[in-house]
Amino acid sequence: MQTDVSRAVPPSRSRVLLVPALLLTVVLGLGSRSGMARHVLPRFLTDYAGDTLWATLVYLGVLLLWPWLSVWRAATGSLGFAFLIEGSQLFHPPWLDALRSHTLVALVLGRGFLVSDLFCYAAGVALGVGLDVAFLSPAARRSDAKGSPSRPR
Repeated sequence: MQTDVSRAVPPSRSRVLLVPALLLTVVLGLGSRSGMARHVLPRFLTDYAGDTLWATLVYLGVLLLWPWLSVWRAATGSLGFAFLIEGSQLFHPPWLDALRSHTLVALVLGRGFLVSDLFCYAAGVALGVGLDVAFLSPAARRSDAKGSPSRPR
């Protein structure tokens, strides 16, 4: 019986690497919104880094929950989730606005729709894909173990 390679489940990513990547992304994302960051970083970064890193966090979170997903499925699922959350910001029923008034909920659900956030989400998922392919995927870990000279250090 011949197996279809396109349907094969890829080897799992290491959660030992995913958890620190998630935590670092949270710290960088929250830090980009801090008052100190506004004094030190260019306005472009303080305006867009948080949303971009939020989408990266979503991608890494998807990998943490389903580490065997292909890059394509993890990316499309993450981007779809991010776009769904942004689309939900077009709706403002009182109960949802009451939820969004809490800081932690607002960090996840946001408060108001911005088209620029969609671009940030695409960039953030792309950043997550880059991290995944370069450092988190089993292929990247195998090439590191072999000391492959083809990857720049």
